[in-house]
Amino acid sequence: MGILKRNPFGHILFLKKMLIRYLGIMSHRRYRGFNQLHIEGSDIIKNLPDKNVLFVSNHQTYFADVVAMFHVFNASLSGRIDSIKNVGYLWNPKLNIYYIAAKETMNAGLLPKILAYAGSVSIERTWRQSGKDVNRKVKFSDISNIAKALDDGWVITFPQGTTKPFKPMRKGTAFIIQKYKPVVVPIVIDGFRRSFDKKGLMIKKKGILQSMVIKKPLDIDYENESVASILEKIEYSIEQHPSFLKVLSAKEIKEQEELNKSREW
Repeated sequence: MGILKRNPFGHILFLKKMLIRYLGIMSHRRYRGFNQLHIEGSDIIKNLPDKNVLFVSNHQTYFADVVAMFHVFNASLSGRIDSIKNVGYLWNPKLNIYYIAAKETMNAGLLPKILAYAGSVSIERTWRQSGKDVNRKVKFSDISNIAKALDDGWVITFPQGTTKPFKPMRKGTAFIIQKYKPVVVPIVIDGFRRSFDKKGLMIKKKGILQSMVIKKPLDIDYENESVASILEKIEYSIEQHPSFLKVLSAKEIKEQEELNKSREW
């Protein structure tokens, strides 16, 4: 019966373990080979509780960001601080890591569906679908599934809901933090949009230095802090507050504008 043990979403844990091992081995050279991933602060990971932890991060590709986090989290739990050297850390991966993703993205092909089985909490976006702006109510089943994932383990979310930088935070993230009171750990990533295509499945350029900085958990007053205050803390912590635009060079701003234009086409 042990081999058929399932998580709260009905996924067979043994199968999930095999998928994480295989996908981890196949993707390892994307972060330590073709490109190099510079990691800071991963010692924080091994000191976190086993569940009710919410990671908040900026977003650069659909999948490469999340896969890199799976590598870094499991490497840290295996004693490799700020390093993903030797992929053996995936032999016994943490199986209660989840990530929030758009349902339409996770249903778009066989590979996304496989990646979904490895840990996706798929939700319907309330503001956009099929490249068009929409305005619809949050589904209670989506909130319930996020709560279920937090109750079981760790959840990764991208509160801007887009791979474009310096976009506003979605209020839903703050509501979840207020209601379920998770430990909130900020992560700042960079270099992924230069390394991969928008989906994060194809290598676009080699020799890129990617980075992932894991910061200390945010100090949040769950009972009294407002949604706006929580969102502002997240904006600053993941370096997506508009004030950070001032520190970018004119060249970086121009490059980002050109990248955004090309993605719109």
